Amino acid sequence: MLKKAMVAALTMSALSAGPAVADTSVRVLSQILSTAKQYPNEAAAIDTLTAAGFKVQYNNYDGLGLSTADGLRLVSDNAFNIASVQIGTAARDDAFFEGLDLIGVSTDMPSLKAAVDSYREVFDERLRERFGATVLALWPFGPQVFYCNADVGSVDDLANLKIRSFTPSMSELLEYLGASPVTLNFGEVYPALQRGVADCGVTSPTSGNSGKWPEVTTHQIPLSVSGSVQGIFANLDWWDSLTDEEREQVQTTYATLEDAQWALASTINDDALACNTGQDSCSEGEKFSMKMVPVAEADIARVQKAAAEVVLPDWIERCEATYPGCTTVWNDTVGEARGMTALGN
Repeated sequence: MLKKAMVAALTMSALSAGPAVADTSVRVLSQILSTAKQYPNEAAAIDTLTAAGFKVQYNNYDGLGLSTADGLRLVSDNAFNIASVQIGTAARDDAFFEGLDLIGVSTDMPSLKAAVDSYREVFDERLRERFGATVLALWPFGPQVFYCNADVGSVDDLANLKIRSFTPSMSELLEYLGASPVTLNFGEVYPALQRGVADCGVTSPTSGNSGKWPEVTTHQIPLSVSGSVQGIFANLDWWDSLTDEEREQVQTTYATLEDAQWALASTINDDALACNTGQDSCSEGEKFSMKMVPVAEADIARVQKAAAEVVLPDWIERCEATYPGCTTVWNDTVGEARGMTALGN
């Protein structure tokens, strides 16, 4: 019911929007598949822009045969005026971006929201300076958990398995646990699990359910290691070419979308876990028969130890190499919000 209410609110916003702009074209690139739970919210945002007078050319990475790893460059070059970018992949172009969602640092939605909100301003400054783009929205898919096609009973059992990774800090965590990270885009994971190229994958319960990962996995470890934050960025030259009224319309539309996606991430993943494991309480997703692996305090402690001993030090080294002083920036934002301190050189 909550999801329907959010979509309804966005749709009403679209229908009530006045003709704020005149004949303004906008090329939008999205990574959200039409089967994803997040898609109706995004579709409603596009409807809002269209109702306001924008001529929206809406495309999807998969439909154009593009890699999400190129998202930041595509919006930086203005191949697309607005593009959604997975922050973990953007971190390959600039490690600083990954600072808002480092593996093992913010493992629940409230702490992640505090981290993202604290980092938003410095994130946008860096994005403008280095890539000629600006932030329209930052939102998570939800807690990133393990789907395995192996008989696992704890985090220790991940050792020697091949596990899908999509951020540098996630690869560090997996190596710390004795696993072998395999870098894969979301669409590549299902066949990789099916063919044994990967033994496990990491994604949100909802994304895994809609992507039918339980068809090719048997065990679910509901231990969240991050939130898989997504960014929606606008090319700065295009943004500056808009009128004040046009910018306000775009900004309001994506702020509303961001709120809706955060609310979705905070409410639907428990149901997806129930659906993945065939529980009677499953109501929104497709029901499967995975085995739920209980998360022990020792598992949580091991991930936290990895964050302190490996993830943060590795990120600091990568970040300081291209942005001297980024440790201080992180400590003053995310670190303060999370009650943590990163120790730089």
